[in-house]
Amino acid sequence: MLFDTPDQFINAPRRAVTVFGMAGVGKTRLSNLLRRDRWFHFSVDYRIGTRHMGEYIVDNFKAEAMKVPFLAQLLRSDSIYISSNITFDNLDPLSTYLGTPGDPRKGGLPLSEYQRRQEQHRVAEISALLDVPHFIDRAKALYGYDDFIADTGGSLIEVIDHSDAGDPVVQTLAANTLLLYIRGTDKDATELVRRFKQNPKPMYYRPAFLVEKWAEFKHMNGILEDDDVDPAQFGAWGFEALLHDRLPRYQALADNFGYTVEASDLAMVRDGDEFVDLVAAAIEKRMR
Repeated sequence: MLFDTPDQFINAPRRAVTVFGMAGVGKTRLSNLLRRDRWFHFSVDYRIGTRHMGEYIVDNFKAEAMKVPFLAQLLRSDSIYISSNITFDNLDPLSTYLGTPGDPRKGGLPLSEYQRRQEQHRVAEISALLDVPHFIDRAKALYGYDDFIADTGGSLIEVIDHSDAGDPVVQTLAANTLLLYIRGTDKDATELVRRFKQNPKPMYYRPAFLVEKWAEFKHMNGILEDDDVDPAQFGAWGFEALLHDRLPRYQALADNFGYTVEASDLAMVRDGDEFVDLVAAAIEKRMR
C-alpha cells in the first residue's frame, strides 16, 4: 500500500500499518502506545502462540508435567489442567517451546527436535501474517476500530521473498497495509544483543542458515558433539549473526514495497497523531 502523497495517508478514513524490524527495536512499544489512541493492535507473535502453536506449547507443558508422578496422576484423572498464559508482553511460553539447541543438561534441545519446532513456527508465522486482512475487517466490524497496526516478529523477513511482489505474504500485507520498517543503528544493534542475552525472544532461522551457523559455532569453539554446545552461548551468538544477516533484507523489503522510519525518531512519538505525522514524513521522503 503505497501512497501518492502524505495527505492521502493523513486523511484516510481508515489506516492499516504493518511494522517490521528486529525484535526489541520498538514495534511493541509503539503498538501499545497506539492502542490508547484507538488503534487495534494485532500481535503476530501472540497469534502464533495462541491460535497456530498453542496446542504444541500446552502439550509440551503437559509432557514435562507427566514426568512428575504426582502431577501425572492428577492430569490423567482430569483433576488439574495446564494452560499457556501468553500475552502481548510475555512471549515466554512460545520462547520456551521453541527453545535453543545444545546440551540437554543445560536445557538445550537436540538439533533435530529444534529443527522440527522451527518448521512448526515457519508454518504458523505465515498463517498468522495471512490472518491480517481478516483482523482488519474484524477490528472494524466487532469493535469499531478504524486504525490498525500489525506488530510483526523479527522473523517476518525469514518467511517471505522480500523481492517478489507475488509472494503470498508480501502480496497480502502490501495490498492491505502500509509496510513500515523501523530501522535501528549499530548502537541499537549492540543494545538488542545485550537485551536478548538477558531476556531471549522467540527465534526463527532459515533452515540452511541454521545449519551453517551451527557448524560454524562448533568449529569456532572446537566442539565435536552437538550435546556439548552451550545453548545459551549459541543462542546469543546466533541472535547476533541473525541480526546482521536480516538488516539488509529488511531494508530491501521497505525499498521495494514500503517505507522506512528511524528507531530514534519513533522513540520520540507520544501518541497516534505524532505517529501519523512520522509516517507522512516517510511517505514524502520516498516521493523525493
